[in-house]
Amino acid sequence: MATKAPLIRCLYSSTPSYISSVRPTFTRSFATEAPSPNPPPRRPTTAFRDRLNVGPSLDEFIALPPSAETSAPTSSNTPPSSDPPASDPPLRTALVGPANRKREITRLPTWLQTPIPNSPNYKRIKADLRGLNLHTVCEEARCPNINDCWGGSDKSAATATIMLMGDTCTRGCRFCSVKTSRAPPPLDPHEPEHTAEALKRWGLGYVVLTSVDRDDLADGGARHFAETVRKIKDKAPGMLVEALTGDYAGDLEMVDLVAESGLDVYAHNVETVEALTPMVRDRRAGFRQSLRVLERAKGAREGMITKTSVMLGLGETEEQLWEMLRELRKVDVDVVTFGQYMQPTKRHMPVHTYVTPTVFETWRQRALDMGFLYCASGPLVRSSYKAGEAFIENVIKKRKGRRDVTMVEEDLAEISKGASI
Repeated sequence: MATKAPLIRCLYSSTPSYISSVRPTFTRSFATEAPSPNPPPRRPTTAFRDRLNVGPSLDEFIALPPSAETSAPTSSNTPPSSDPPASDPPLRTALVGPANRKREITRLPTWLQTPIPNSPNYKRIKADLRGLNLHTVCEEARCPNINDCWGGSDKSAATATIMLMGDTCTRGCRFCSVKTSRAPPPLDPHEPEHTAEALKRWGLGYVVLTSVDRDDLADGGARHFAETVRKIKDKAPGMLVEALTGDYAGDLEMVDLVAESGLDVYAHNVETVEALTPMVRDRRAGFRQSLRVLERAKGAREGMITKTSVMLGLGETEEQLWEMLRELRKVDVDVVTFGQYMQPTKRHMPVHTYVTPTVFETWRQRALDMGFLYCASGPLVRSSYKAGEAFIENVIKKRKGRRDVTMVEEDLAEISKGASI
């Protein structure tokens, strides 16, 4: 024990004064505690920040009409212009590119500017489509009317063009933004049932079905399309169905198969005039082939309404448009629509001309004068146009009403004839 005593005394003895005098002092902190840097100097408020704070919110800014965004404030001392207002706003240009290689481009006209879709109804319809794994041409083709068609006050007032057979096409038209592939994924066997269920849930009175081209399939997807129409008619017999189909590589028997499935309107788009078809559409499509499809669909069933759509602004001439309309009347097409071509991406063919609303109205009147049942014509008009659908729906209902009256009269005539015998 005598040998361990000095060690115990060292451990329990007080610390010498010369050691405590040099011991450093510090404060223990948590490992996650961030050092408190000096706060940056407060910047004085500026006039721009004040104007930004009192300005409109993001939603209000998006909803502003183009005239409110582009018009410059005028001085109270500036006298009003005596020139009469133009029927169409002038086109605006801009210089783009590096300083030594500037080029002039035409900016998007005000009549083609549309609001960004942000309504609750738009979000509900989009959620329904994703939940059932359905696609729409509204999204795939970047339609500018998606806010108008999907953003109604309720779902029953909204319309959506369902795109069948997936979102990948086997053709590569120079105007279309739908994805392309030589070997798209196989068809979804549950798609007809899911489509019919979604449309029944929305409670629509008129629906448009379209599809990608599927040249990889023996029937081009015609049987899948026809099965979808039959499913819809089973679940919602009163719903009117418009089918916007491809040309099925010229196989007119497939056209008959779809036309006889129970649909009410058969639509197939010629897209442009005959002279521009090789530059605009896929090489497997043709203007004359499209005319044969429309003619065959017209004769498939009595009272069938046929419809086609044309894009303007691709470089077509007035005489070419006249000739196209004459060819459409020869095959007894009922409805034609005119809309402005808008370049989806830089990879697609550029816009040749922005056609003014006045010119669109001129062609609408010309088409009606030639005997077309209906013509929707305007910069934002597309093949499945909401106003056009309402008109066609009324025409179909009136025709069905007259047909029912005629059938009743014929039945009564047969009954009276049998009674007299």
